[in-house]
Amino acid sequence: MRRFLFAGFAAGLAFAAGLQANIDLRNFDTAVKPQDDFYAFADGGWIRTHPVPSAYSSWGAFNEVDEHNKIALRQILEKAATAAQRDWIEQQVGDFYASGMDEAAIEAAGLAPLRPELDRLAKITTVADVQAALVRLHRIGVNAGFFFTSEQDPKNSVMMIAGGGQAGLGLPDRDYYFRDDDKSKLLRQQYADHVARMLEWAGDPPAATPAEARAVMKLETVLAQGSKKLAELRDPVANYHKMAPADLQKLTPHFDWKAYFAGLDLAQPGDIDVGQPEFFSTFDTALSATPVADWQAYLRWHLIHAAAPYLNAAIVNENFDFYGRKLTGRQQLRDRWKRVLDTVDGGIGEALGQLYVAGYFPPESKTRMLKLVGNLRAALRDRLQTIEWMDEPTRAAALRKLDAFGVKIGYPDKWIDYSRLTVDRGPFVLNVFRANDFNGQRDLAKIGRPVDRSEWGMTPPTVNAYYNPTMNE
Repeated sequence: MRRFLFAGFAAGLAFAAGLQANIDLRNFDTAVKPQDDFYAFADGGWIRTHPVPSAYSSWGAFNEVDEHNKIALRQILEKAATAAQRDWIEQQVGDFYASGMDEAAIEAAGLAPLRPELDRLAKITTVADVQAALVRLHRIGVNAGFFFTSEQDPKNSVMMIAGGGQAGLGLPDRDYYFRDDDKSKLLRQQYADHVARMLEWAGDPPAATPAEARAVMKLETVLAQGSKKLAELRDPVANYHKMAPADLQKLTPHFDWKAYFAGLDLAQPGDIDVGQPEFFSTFDTALSATPVADWQAYLRWHLIHAAAPYLNAAIVNENFDFYGRKLTGRQQLRDRWKRVLDTVDGGIGEALGQLYVAGYFPPESKTRMLKLVGNLRAALRDRLQTIEWMDEPTRAAALRKLDAFGVKIGYPDKWIDYSRLTVDRGPFVLNVFRANDFNGQRDLAKIGRPVDRSEWGMTPPTVNAYYNPTMNE
């Protein structure tokens, strides 16, 4: 019901702002009785006249607004990439975009930008080497094995702590490895074939890649067996296990956490929320029981998989063939400029956001929207004070929560400083890796510190509206 709810939300904002609401009755399907199928009644007309584009697996009103934003962002990016006089923000944004749009340079480079990382992995001979490789890959944004980052402590929401959890699968979630229907069996075979082809692109001998792909599949299946199902991940209590580093070391005796933290430049991790201890136990067993050569193939696969969208066309197309066509049903690769735009937004989104805000969301617009939200809050306060079914203690608690409610409109008051991040017109994939490392280290630096309630979890051009329960905003 996303389309209808967005339309209703937009109309509600229009009324609140004193504007005339405009609901297009052509978006309804009046041939359907609302009591029979309300979704078809409310959205049937819109769905009939808005087929899903071939480059997408789903489509809705949010997508249309996002496409409008992308046109504006493209103009910003192209101007930043070609301007003769630029400040450092325009330089970073423009050069990041230019490096992704330089198809000739990307094709000429081939796999050369990835060669130092592949050469490191080629030297793996011991379990200690596997662990060192995991640190390196995590720093450049490759979530092999498991993930480790900072998070708001769910049971002490004013503080940030370290957090780790299950990861390291090439298929979307653990159930893809175990479903027994014909479609799932075919998809697993297609996945293994894809892994083999990608390892061949990475330089492995063609005769060896089928066996390597089977090793990857076997290892990922072991990790999947120790992973929780998606429904189980929705239980916040069951996925919260705070433990000291020494206790985590006991849980995973074959993994050297001290060396791992040193590799992340994390001197004092403090207590760690280990989301899924069973997974880490499984990972630790696999670390000692799986041949090092299999881990080597697994790590090479996850590196080439993570880098694939930023490399030459042959690898991009192979990656899309499986993850686009076979897995999600998309038939066409999105325009290059859109893909590069999203990468810039993901890597240095608040730098791009500053240019977006300067062009499209002046301070008076933010002031107007904050006033609108203030009016909504005032109306809700009036309602809470008179609602009949609340007893007085509940009413008092609701009003306290309302008074503490955080509001984030348009853009942050304090921007992320990317000045220490190197962005140039060299290989696109290296800009991505450096941005991943910068953002990852920035997240790890939050561990043990109070939560920064002014920080945003999305970039200014992002089309979204959310409620964050742990932040009450």
